[in-house]
Amino acid sequence: MRPGEHAPEPREARSPAEFLGRLQALKDWSGLTYRELSARAEAHGDVLPRSTVANMLSRPTLPREELLAAFVRACGLAPEAAEDWRTVRNALAARGVYEPDPGAVETAVPAWPGAAETPEGPDGGEGGDRPGPRSRMRRGLVAAVALAGLVLAGVSVVAFLKDGHAGHPPRTPTAPAAGDVRIRVTGTEFCLGERRGTRSGQVHQLPCAAAGVPGYALKELGGGRWRIVSDHPDFGPGCSGIPSGGRIPDAAYEDSECGDPTRVESFTLEAYGTPVEGYRILPVDSATPGSCVTVVGDRSAAWARLAQAPCAPDAAGQLFDFDRAD
Repeated sequence: MRPGEHAPEPREARSPAEFLGRLQALKDWSGLTYRELSARAEAHGDVLPRSTVANMLSRPTLPREELLAAFVRACGLAPEAAEDWRTVRNALAARGVYEPDPGAVETAVPAWPGAAETPEGPDGGEGGDRPGPRSRMRRGLVAAVALAGLVLAGVSVVAFLKDGHAGHPPRTPTAPAAGDVRIRVTGTEFCLGERRGTRSGQVHQLPCAAAGVPGYALKELGGGRWRIVSDHPDFGPGCSGIPSGGRIPDAAYEDSECGDPTRVESFTLEAYGTPVEGYRILPVDSATPGSCVTVVGDRSAAWARLAQAPCAPDAAGQLFDFDRAD
């Protein structure tokens, strides 16, 4: 940031995508890293984890009001300027577009005096590209398709529970691809999720018709590595991973805040079988080598938990499909 440079102006944004672009520009203008923004927010009495900021800037949706307020305060804006950001955000949330009042007087915001630093990503690397926004029509179509999918999934679960496999033909495994996914246990009507109302983050298998918490997405990290990103309605964005660096052989597979250096948060997604029967989820650099994410306990029952376990020759309980969620 150059001395005297004005902060980005939110009222120049005419769409959610432009607003998010202005938020990224505001972070760049502040010259602060995610870690420094988190520390400044704490000094103001706000809670702003660095992973939350990184996820906010990479998502196609508008941030919550309280998150936006904490972020702009941490960037160094005065209360009047912060109110401008809130006004534009609420107009976009209500109408999808922002049309400024032609009689309004726009004032320049003084520059923050901090030194500039290279922006970093949630794990210390460079931030990723932001996906483009979806139109309202597409959102409506996605919602309708999702609702229809839940109804069909409910019918499938009833049939599955009634006669075991019901003679259904095998499902073609869905290969990993970046974006929103529903993670299915291959050959079953179970999908991955959490028990709502608990804070453990423990991931279980449960009927796909009920597996909506949290939502999951795959993010490519390069070099064949993936991050499994979670979005919980109560606790916000996070990452699936293995605690304690995978040193505990049967460590739980769980969702938690991204960026904890003690957790294994990157995976390889390895095809199994010829033709492909499903995909193994292998923790990268786990302290327990040769481990796979595994359904443990009664694999025929809902709420069986997932954990790190030795990769089995027959991959029993260790194969997954990545159904597109959109």
